[in-house]
Amino acid sequence: MAAFPCMTIFFLVSSTLAQIVFSEIFKPHDYSKWPMPPCKMYYPLDPLYEAKCPEMTAYVCATKGHTYKNECFLCVDQWEFGPHIKFDKYGKCN
Repeated sequence: MAAFPCMTIFFLVSSTLAQIVFSEIFKPHDYSKWPMPPCKMYYPLDPLYEAKCPEMTAYVCATKGHTYKNECFLCVDQWEFGPHIKFDKYGKCN
């Protein structure tokens, strides 16, 4: 008889934890509230120095509909080609 209350408590605790975990995983994210990329940290120290961006995939969309592999590539293009390249949103462009 003592096993029944333990099983009930285990089931209730595990189902509550599962609900908390899965509700955060499948919750839609509002990317408009995310901060803009910190471009100054990607700028080369010397104009002759070539910037090295990490090969990590975290897509960033610019205002002209160009998708960059990550925010570093966006920032370096902005530094090289001028301020007309602007950050639009995180994720691929539509």
